[in-house]
Amino acid sequence: MTWSPEGSRTPDGLSLVLAQAVVSAVDGVGGYGGGVYLRSRTPGLLLMAVLAGLPGPLLRPWWRMNVNRPFPVAEAYRSNRPVYLGDGEDAMRRFPQLMAGLPFPFGSLYAPVSVGTTPVGVLVVLRYATRGIPVGGADRRRMEGLARRLGADIAALGAPAEWDGEPVVVRLPSDTARPLRVGYFDWDVGSGAVGADDATRLILGNDPVDPPARTMEALTARLLPEDVHGLRALGSRAAGAAEPHVRRMRLWDPDGRPLLVELSGHGGRGRLTGVLLDPGAGQVVPDAADRIPGGMLCHDRLGRITYVNGPAEEILGHARAELIGRDLWAVLPWLANPAYEDHHRAAFFSDDPVHFLARRTPTNWLSVAMFPGREGVTVTFSPSGRPGHAPESAATPGAELGSPADRSAVLYRPVALAIALTEAVTARQVSAVVTEELLPAFGGRQLAIYLQNERRLYLASETGFPKGFLDRFDGVGLDARIPGVETLTSGRPLFFESMDQLADAYPGIPMDASVGARAFLPLIASGRPVGSCILGFDQPRSFSPEERTVLTALAGLIAQALERARRYDTEVALARGLQEALLPHRLPVVEHVDTVGRYLSGTQDIEIGGDWYDVIETGSGLALVIGDVQGHGVAAAATMGQLRSAVRAFALIGQEPQEIMSATNRLLIGLDPGQFASCCFALLDPATGVTRAVRAGHPQPVLRHPDGRTEVLDLPGGVVLGVDPAASYPVTELRLGPGAVLALFTDGLVEKAGTDIDEGIERLRSTLAAVGHMPLAEAADRVIGQARQDEDRPDDIALLMAARRAPSC
Repeated sequence: MTWSPEGSRTPDGLSLVLAQAVVSAVDGVGGYGGGVYLRSRTPGLLLMAVLAGLPGPLLRPWWRMNVNRPFPVAEAYRSNRPVYLGDGEDAMRRFPQLMAGLPFPFGSLYAPVSVGTTPVGVLVVLRYATRGIPVGGADRRRMEGLARRLGADIAALGAPAEWDGEPVVVRLPSDTARPLRVGYFDWDVGSGAVGADDATRLILGNDPVDPPARTMEALTARLLPEDVHGLRALGSRAAGAAEPHVRRMRLWDPDGRPLLVELSGHGGRGRLTGVLLDPGAGQVVPDAADRIPGGMLCHDRLGRITYVNGPAEEILGHARAELIGRDLWAVLPWLANPAYEDHHRAAFFSDDPVHFLARRTPTNWLSVAMFPGREGVTVTFSPSGRPGHAPESAATPGAELGSPADRSAVLYRPVALAIALTEAVTARQVSAVVTEELLPAFGGRQLAIYLQNERRLYLASETGFPKGFLDRFDGVGLDARIPGVETLTSGRPLFFESMDQLADAYPGIPMDASVGARAFLPLIASGRPVGSCILGFDQPRSFSPEERTVLTALAGLIAQALERARRYDTEVALARGLQEALLPHRLPVVEHVDTVGRYLSGTQDIEIGGDWYDVIETGSGLALVIGDVQGHGVAAAATMGQLRSAVRAFALIGQEPQEIMSATNRLLIGLDPGQFASCCFALLDPATGVTRAVRAGHPQPVLRHPDGRTEVLDLPGGVVLGVDPAASYPVTELRLGPGAVLALFTDGLVEKAGTDIDEGIERLRSTLAAVGHMPLAEAADRVIGQARQDEDRPDDIALLMAARRAPSC
């Protein structure tokens, strides 16, 4: 979990504005941490731009946030309305997936940030839970006012309100430190100049600094990145305050020596006076702590160690000089084990003590207790004998589970996996969820899933095993004596705490390693055998009763998800067959007009939808048709086939465009499939270019004129098909000149989560304007190319383009 944030020593304008807003918000509503999410260059994705008061690595799973996810950050951004959660119970009712990942009692406030009327991000503050008490009106007003001010400040910068990369970590000011005054300096915030005195030399070290170099950049050149951002944010805020403003902040010099700075603003005159403070290592915590029999250390809310008592030196095997001022997880890497991350998060998010057992070396076990506070965390260590279960289990030295936060950390695993599995609809997605959620939760390194078919087990997915090792077990019969088979046939999970145990139980079984542990879990859904799941660990370990219970429960959830995936795969195969059979295999070749069609399935939910296109030669001209049936799956594909056949039949018997649309509407209502559809129909005379178009609730076509000018057509149209039997569909007449290109499309091409549809239409218009005179097939690939690269497509896409050639061609 060691982390060294990258970035400029001198904050840029955007990061400084964001840091100032976060520091003000955390201070204004009594929080212990906070941050800002901003839009990224990827549509529909928010990135954490600034994080204050918490270690970056602990929040890494939440650095990226899709705007469609069921989290309060995404909700505030989507709705452009604030979200306030007073405590964990409130959050669990409204956002269970948030609490599945952070099962601790804490409060949180989320205010959307807009530039003009466009949402660009979310301002977030975390604070201790106010159990049963909602967030008060004063705090709501402060959050919303600071979010509005942040939006105005971002707009004033004139740069895009976007973020790319990792978050900037910001240190929050301290309220409890007792300083020892050492020196003074003046800071003109406007110019960045710092007065020349001993204070400057103390921060910079013993090397003399020439007067011209005594600038804010020189002052901060040797500070940590998070200290630079925090110091600048604090200084700008103090200098701009209407009333005299005094705040303190703890800093660190490059040698790990703690320093304190006290800044005094003077009523908004842009000038600060500062006092440099050196409390000394012995002043951080009284020396009396050395008389405590157990080991004790303190670290701040960014994970940097501020104090170590004498006994801790012996227990941890490090001298104080090696620890103080250093990152906790860098100097004590055994605490960076992913199995302990929940305990660290519990200490940072909740004010409840946290207890767990940790293994420092293969033979050295410690009982660890963490006592959180607003300024940091106090950690105590005491030696413990080898436990009767794995160190990853959250337990106090006694037989009882630890704090409520500990118990939540143990119990939330099934909840987190269950929520994630509800969104996985294919076997591939189920395997990905298990890999991403289950392995990190228990410190596993290998995973294999076998599925049962006709009394044999077939390998469905694997990760972490040597290449080709599991092939020998692929297709093995249910009569084989191997643990993957026996766990399924017996319905009992099998746990082996070492590879020696596995070898003793199954003599002669091939093994991929001589050291490690294995868990074999039966995948049984509603009494039906689905398959088996293998979890591998690269070190010997025991499995506590809680872990065995949780893993067995998780296996049942995985089995149910895989059973749903099987049904889904069957439906997709049927829907895909219908789609391929019903869409035109090739378009007619006619004089004066080129046509090309493209279809792209979605990547979410059912992959096959009801989008279609068609080109029909009729006695009155060339009919160009595109439509979109609501919904996905077999039913949508079947309805699409009926509508396509109906439109084709009505067109071939010579009906007028408005009659074709009306008749198709009445047919869909008569079929009563419980669905509706949009459609656009254009009848083009290839010789003259005269086109009569009619529209039923469908996106407006885009026309590229021969001179390159591109416009979104304005076809009045009528309501979608299948709603009103008396609906009328007016016809609009236009003319396509030689060289003109008409683009018909379904809404999946222009709709993106978190963005206005007008932006998608404008993007399409610009792309079509830029294709020039390239062949029509290449132009179609260019238009649909950006959507093809998007891995998060919620809807299908159909595109039909027609280009009129000059008669001489």
